[in-house]
Amino acid sequence: MNRLIIVIFLLLTASFGFAQNGRVLSKTLVDLSTTPIWNRISKNDTLKTAFEHLNNIDFYSISYQSDSLKVRGILVEPKKVGKYPVVIFNRGGNRDFAPLNISTLINLTSKLANQGYVIIGSNYREKDEFGGAELNDVLNLTETIKHLEKADPNCIGMYGWSRGGIMTYLSLKESDKIKTAIVGNSVTDLFQLIEDRPKMETGVIAECVPNYWKNKDVELKKRSAIFWADQLNQNSSLLVLAATEDQYANYEQAEKFAEKLSELKYNFQFRKFQTDHFFTGKRKELDELVINWFNRELKNYR
Repeated sequence: MNRLIIVIFLLLTASFGFAQNGRVLSKTLVDLSTTPIWNRISKNDTLKTAFEHLNNIDFYSISYQSDSLKVRGILVEPKKVGKYPVVIFNRGGNRDFAPLNISTLINLTSKLANQGYVIIGSNYREKDEFGGAELNDVLNLTETIKHLEKADPNCIGMYGWSRGGIMTYLSLKESDKIKTAIVGNSVTDLFQLIEDRPKMETGVIAECVPNYWKNKDVELKKRSAIFWADQLNQNSSLLVLAATEDQYANYEQAEKFAEKLSELKYNFQFRKFQTDHFFTGKRKELDELVINWFNRELKNYR
């Protein structure tokens, strides 16, 4: 009898914990003048002309609950009162490499936020499985959004860069809440990735993915959208961006994926740029393209 009571208690506790997924645990306003990027975006303690739009938005350091874990992230909101469409931003990198920070969001999403969007992103849980259990940290942000006063929970888009593209494709496969998405310089075939960059297998994927060497084929396919493109949410739309001189994500992967999406008659566009992984020299075009896409596919779709 006592054992039965304990089991019931544990089940109820677990259920309650997961029911709290997305709950905001902390939200702290960030003073940009205290961040490492401040010296680059300001002069004489005043924002440079190119960054004056930052006066219109607020940055917050947040933490939220995901599978009973405390996960950290960043929130960007327009200062003006209102209800805004939301874009979940998925960072690149892995573990402590290329974490989500204020600099990342200023460079890639601040101009979008200035156009009337709430931006939210996760740094993923400490145990990074490179597209495994931490996917829940992304999906649970759709619950976090429900608790944000300025966020419209019925109008959610997604934007993933590099490894963040893998997270975005997985989200489009597992969720029907993402109305549209943009993926920049990502991979869709991890078999090709480890052939092109063997150190990615030994130094990243094998270290992150549980039981990798025993289940290599299965785990790589789980994270490779080329094998399950037909499972992407049919009610979403997608913009795929690729750099022809990308030294990290083979441009040919993006081309093959675009061909696959065309065969499936998926609602997408494919754009290529003659630049590198960081879109060097093309950032203005990138900003305009991102804003125009989300304005058409998300904001005006409401």
